[in-house]
Amino acid sequence: MIAIHQFPCLSDNYGYLLHDTDSHETVCIDTPDAAEYLRQADARGWRITQIWNTHWHPDHAGGNEAIKAATGCTITAPLGDAEKIAGIDRTVRDGDLVKLGEHNAAVIDVSGHTMGHVAYHLPDSAVAFVGDSLFALGCGRMFEGTAPQFWDSLKRLRALPSDTTLYCAHEYTAANARFALHADPGNSALRAYADEITDKRSRNEPTVPFPLSRELATNPFLRADAPEMQAKWGGDLPHETFAALRAAKDSF
Repeated sequence: MIAIHQFPCLSDNYGYLLHDTDSHETVCIDTPDAAEYLRQADARGWRITQIWNTHWHPDHAGGNEAIKAATGCTITAPLGDAEKIAGIDRTVRDGDLVKLGEHNAAVIDVSGHTMGHVAYHLPDSAVAFVGDSLFALGCGRMFEGTAPQFWDSLKRLRALPSDTTLYCAHEYTAANARFALHADPGNSALRAYADEITDKRSRNEPTVPFPLSRELATNPFLRADAPEMQAKWGGDLPHETFAALRAAKDSF
């Protein structure tokens, strides 16, 4: 059995610790705040044995060295971002597997936000940790990649089993919902989702994690190949529609 502990850190990040109750191994998904990760693990009596980085940005890999110094853990990071990440013991790319005890996690290329961004999918637990590639009702900024590349990455996530629960790295959902309603105003499922988000945030409740099934029906970036989205936002090809949506969100 894998236990997942989620906690807020920095200004709007979520930290994640995955603990295997059989092997007693514990994985950090990214390391935005080393001190908080160490506190959270210690409070649960969990010994950090691994770090799995999704990409190089400091609010995802900045705590690597401090956590490794404190615990002796091993660090796995994407090959495409490896030159910018400290303390790496193993690099991975699309299709590789990493292990927590006897549990496998598949590495998925979700580049676009950065050139090497990866996600980690644990099929036995029906969860995926997607970093900044996909958010509830949004996606990451296209800092380094291209629109065709990022669209291909989103299609890989979209192809996961629809009952997969997604864990992203930030609480951006309220702002994403405002843009999504602008991008896809006729979507009744989206309107209902946005109302739930407003209600949750009014009580300071997290909107993460979230089911992929709901994103498939409501996230405008995952729907860039839907005829109604292409009609509204233009583009002969889905990646062109995606690019138009991403540019509009950047200036929204």
